[in-house]
Amino acid sequence: MPAESRLADGARLALTTFTTLPVRAGRVDRSVAGAAMALAPAVGVLLGVVLAGVLLLPGALAPPLVAAAVTVGTGALLTRGLHLDGLADTVDALGSYRRGAAALEIMKKPDVGPFGVVALVVVLLVQAAALAELAARSWPAALAAVVAATAAGRFGVAVACRRGVPAARPEGLGALVAGTVGPVALAAGAVAVALPALAAVPDRPWQGPLAVAVALAVALGLLRHVVRRLGGITGDVLGATVEVVTTLVYLGVVLSG
Repeated sequence: MPAESRLADGARLALTTFTTLPVRAGRVDRSVAGAAMALAPAVGVLLGVVLAGVLLLPGALAPPLVAAAVTVGTGALLTRGLHLDGLADTVDALGSYRRGAAALEIMKKPDVGPFGVVALVVVLLVQAAALAELAARSWPAALAAVVAATAAGRFGVAVACRRGVPAARPEGLGALVAGTVGPVALAAGAVAVALPALAAVPDRPWQGPLAVAVALAVALGLLRHVVRRLGGITGDVLGATVEVVTTLVYLGVVLSG
C-alpha cells in the first residue's frame, strides 16, 4: 500500500476510533491501524482545542465548576464514552485478582462492578476539579493545558501499541493495533504533546512536560502490570490508558499552579 494511502486511511481510522466524527472508513488492516495509533496524539490535539473552547467560552457566563462539568461531559460525548468504559472494565478486571482468560471474561461483561464505579467517580471528579481551576487561569495557559492533557492521553495509546507489546486476545482492537507503532512515530507524538505542554504553565515551562512524563511513567507501570495479568493489551486497556494519562496531566498542571 502506498504511504499516502496508508496515512489517509490511518487518519480516517484514528478519527473514527477516538472521536464521533462521521468519517467514512477506509481500508483497515494492521498497517493502517499502526498509522491510526501513531496519529492518535494529533487527534488529541484537535479534540483538546474543541474541549478548551467548551471550557473557556461558557466561562464568562457560568461558574468555573459548571463549565468544567460541561467540558467533561462533552469529552465523553465526543468519544462515545468508550475510554471511560474501558477504564471501568480494566479496573474491574484488575480488581478481581484474576488472571488471563478469567480476567478477560470479566472485561467482556456489560455491567460495571464496584472497582469500576469508584475509578469512574474519581477520574471524573479529578478532571472536573482540575478543569475548574484551569478555567480561572489565562486563556492561553488553559488552552495549552487542555490540549496537552488530551493529546497526552492519546499518546499513551501510541505508547501502549509500541512494538514488543502483545495483544491479550487473538481478535478485537487489541489484536489489530498491538505492536504496530514504531520509534519514529513515538518520537513525533512526543513532540506533538511536548509543545502545548511547554505553554501550560507559563511561569514554569518545564512543569507541563514534567507532568506529561510522570503521567506516562505511571501508564507504563500500569501497562506492565496489565500485560502480566491479562497477557497483553485490549481495546479496554487502551481506553483506560487515555483516561489515566489525561487525568494525571491535568492534576500535574493544576498542582504546579
